[in-house]
Amino acid sequence: MRILVAGAGGMLGRDVVEAATRAGHPPLALPRADLDIADPAAVERAVATARPDAIVNCAAYTDVDGAESDRDGAYAVNAQGAGNLASAAARAGARLLHVSTDYVFDGDAPRDEAGRPRAYVESDQTGPLSVYGQSKLEGERLVLAAETGHLVVRSSWLFGVHGRNFVESMLRLADERDAVDVVDDQVGCPTWTGHLAPALIGLLDRGVSGLAHLAGSGAVSWNGFAKEIFRQAERDCEVRPASTAAMGRPAPRPRWSVMESERGREQVIPMPEWQDGLGGYLAARAGMIRT
Repeated sequence: MRILVAGAGGMLGRDVVEAATRAGHPPLALPRADLDIADPAAVERAVATARPDAIVNCAAYTDVDGAESDRDGAYAVNAQGAGNLASAAARAGARLLHVSTDYVFDGDAPRDEAGRPRAYVESDQTGPLSVYGQSKLEGERLVLAAETGHLVVRSSWLFGVHGRNFVESMLRLADERDAVDVVDDQVGCPTWTGHLAPALIGLLDRGVSGLAHLAGSGAVSWNGFAKEIFRQAERDCEVRPASTAAMGRPAPRPRWSVMESERGREQVIPMPEWQDGLGGYLAARAGMIRT
């Protein structure tokens, strides 16, 4: 299978390139410098030249707060850019796997029959609160409308060794201070890109299409995530509770971002527990630092 990876220079993109290579599908890796997905002509040329069987789109405008004042920039990449790839892929007879986000939901937790919060599944109603989430949802719609064989994968709270992320920030802060304030009223599924990337390649190998949720199993608040980071990394740093409102960020965040798939295991295999992903990340990070 010939795979083209857009956004190959980013945190997830680099792990997808490595995962595809390990799976026997050495990809054409195109970072932003080599392919601006917001440029439809450039996308057409790249796809026509590569003639891929599949495309994985890891390119995204990820500045959640910045998008609030740069709507056009966010939509150019997250919506029109995704649509450009989807249309070019459909014309070339290739499948597109597009990576999306939990921010397409409003964070008002759905409830089970007993009234308890439950995970969002693929069929739940969306309702993004931020420009970033709105642009990502529009990208989903354009991808799924372009070709029935395309796939949108929603994931959440990504962290990996090839980019800035929450775990890295917490470890840096632990070196600088004795305590950190972390919100305890946002709950989601931390996802290590070292687990997500091979899972994405697996979806392509199984020919999965449509919409799928794929995130670290289990759920935790950012506050609880920070505590587990310090526990596993053996750092002595107090984690104090804080509210989302107190942080005063420009973009609203969904309070509940827990996701799981309602599709059968023959199509979407659940991810490992988020704690295992954290352990894998810390081990990989330690190896990189020793190098």
